Amino acid sequence: MLILYGMRLAGDGLQKASGARLRSFLLTATNNRIKGVTVGAVITALIQSSSATTVMLVGFVGAGLLGLRETMGIILGADIGTTITVQIITFRVYDYALAVIGLGVIIIFLGRKSVGKEIGQAILGFGFIFFALKILVDTFTPVTQNPLLKGAMLGLGKDPVAGIIVSAVITALLQSSAATLGLAVSAAHSGLLSLDAAMPIVLGANIGTCLSAIISSMGATVAAKRVAFAHILFKIIGVIIVLPFLGVFTRFVGLSSPDLARQVANAHTLFNIAITIIFLPFIGPFTRLVTFILPEKKGAERFGPKYLDPIVLSSPPLALVQASRESLRIADIVQDMLVKSLDVFEKNDMDLLEKIEERDDEVDILDKDIKLYLTKLVRESLSEEQAKTELEIILFSDSMENVGDVIDKNLMDMARKKIKGGLSFSKEGMSEIRMLHQKVVENLELGIAAFAGSNADLAQKLINHKAKISEMERDLRQAHITRLHKGLKESIDTSSIHLDVLANLKRINSLITNIAYPIVESKKS
Repeated sequence: MLILYGMRLAGDGLQKASGARLRSFLLTATNNRIKGVTVGAVITALIQSSSATTVMLVGFVGAGLLGLRETMGIILGADIGTTITVQIITFRVYDYALAVIGLGVIIIFLGRKSVGKEIGQAILGFGFIFFALKILVDTFTPVTQNPLLKGAMLGLGKDPVAGIIVSAVITALLQSSAATLGLAVSAAHSGLLSLDAAMPIVLGANIGTCLSAIISSMGATVAAKRVAFAHILFKIIGVIIVLPFLGVFTRFVGLSSPDLARQVANAHTLFNIAITIIFLPFIGPFTRLVTFILPEKKGAERFGPKYLDPIVLSSPPLALVQASRESLRIADIVQDMLVKSLDVFEKNDMDLLEKIEERDDEVDILDKDIKLYLTKLVRESLSEEQAKTELEIILFSDSMENVGDVIDKNLMDMARKKIKGGLSFSKEGMSEIRMLHQKVVENLELGIAAFAGSNADLAQKLINHKAKISEMERDLRQAHITRLHKGLKESIDTSSIHLDVLANLKRINSLITNIAYPIVESKKS
């Protein structure tokens, strides 16, 4: 338990200290496969977990920030980076475990900034890992003479498939290949484990470490599942390729160092370098294979958010970007509803009316999910600018949801009355509604652009348009009343509907204008 706690502590500390910067680096360094391998190796070496890197990739792909092909090199690099931990363990650093623990505690207590405390936490975590390994080495040494235990260990070398399965299961339970291989290195230091017996443990640990990515992809998009599947496929195919040549590979590893514990660590490193060299030239075909095995699901899926991935909540800047993208999805739906609402009045299209009402249900779902998602961000972790961005997103989403409600519950209700009553607007009346509707649509497009670009000039322009729309609505209302005085039949029959349509278009424009105020205020401060 101590070794697992230490790894969790070290990983969390390193991710908190540099997680946001590492994630940004990860997103911008995927334009070629060699660079992807390098980035994956460096990031994983820093955060001490290939599982953490792969879980991040699952989140990024599920959120649409990365494509499957772009992640392939990073996955392979991550598997190389994770071998650094095991290499460090072989230097007998556990002899200095108490000193490392003491250093971590001192840095935590003396650290003035959060980054310093997080680095101290990481050092403390490594100290616990080394201390746990020291206990294991001291425990293994007296039992090396036990014939039953020796026989069991020798059995791993004689039946490598069974050894691989046992090691994979243990690693899956521990959720850390480094933990499993740390145990193997400790046993090798004590003379309890031969290289032949260690090789299946190494191969099995590489398969078992994929469990975290698989768990993180459950319930995610097909694209995210493909990342986790690609990870485990790399490992399984790699093991299948190595298994027939295990004897040759073992002898080659034996030449890498006279020290048995280092041979175990080298086997882990060489295996991951080998599968990277094997798969790297074939990333394109491999991507197509994974896509073929896990195709997009056909048929209707439950409507829901695309970009609100919980994995990126630990990085507020990315989480806010994702929430903003989801808000723009709402805007696209509302814009489509508003544009098509005029067709319902002009064409008396009851089917289109019902589709518009259904789309408002989608708007409600996304608005609710965005707000729930943002509540999971810890406000204390947000900078002042990020807090303002969060507020802008909430207000934008709320405004779009309100516009959708007006279209659904007001405009479509009036359209239904018009259709069921067999009523028609006068030619002049329909032209006036069309004119006001067009101006409101243009303002909606302006508001969306202002939000998407956080553009204060566009936001101010939208605010200035509000008075013009109000004036236009008054003029059109007066024009309708003038037609009533003339006794025009169509105007009399549709008077209440006509005036309500004008009033609700004006109301929609006011709701759209609400988008602009926080953007303008944000730029002033």
